Amino acid sequence: MGESGSQSEEDWAVQMRAALAGDEAAYRRLLDEIGRSVRAMARGAFARSRLGGADVEDVVQETLLAIHLKRDTWDGSMKLAPWVGAIARHKVVDALRRRGARQFAPIDDFEALIPAPEGDDPHDLSDADRLIGQLPPRQQDIVRSISLKGQSIADTAKRLSMSEGAVRVALHRALKALAEAWRRTSP
Repeated sequence: MGESGSQSEEDWAVQMRAALAGDEAAYRRLLDEIGRSVRAMARGAFARSRLGGADVEDVVQETLLAIHLKRDTWDGSMKLAPWVGAIARHKVVDALRRRGARQFAPIDDFEALIPAPEGDDPHDLSDADRLIGQLPPRQQDIVRSISLKGQSIADTAKRLSMSEGAVRVALHRALKALAEAWRRTSP
């Protein structure tokens, strides 16, 4: 993630060691360099996702803040760039999720590629219906709306007169309960 190979990676590590020893000027230089690198990486990620770059500066600031808050967890014997890169990648992924980025893959002829086992109807939802039927009515409605019918959280929240956050929490709890019910019924 360093600017140009191993020399800048070593420079980053030297600057971080100095910063941890109390050199504020080295720390400012380091954060400036990291900020430039993270900005370029975030711009590329947002361009690939076709979501524009509106959140790039947020990603940079969140990454720098995380580095600042967790700087004492960095192992000084290791390179700094991979550590910074991991933090930056997580912040980019979080931002893309907030923006609703999704990966789409064509599924034409998918059924022919992976046929269902003999005798099983791949469209049979009886097990799912049975498990969902064990949930409280509102959770059943939320799971069916979002997971089975493909409605958005916003549409489901509006229809049920709930906040989007409340729908997310209810969906999370319902899916957790479904997973537990599935574990209990599976051999």
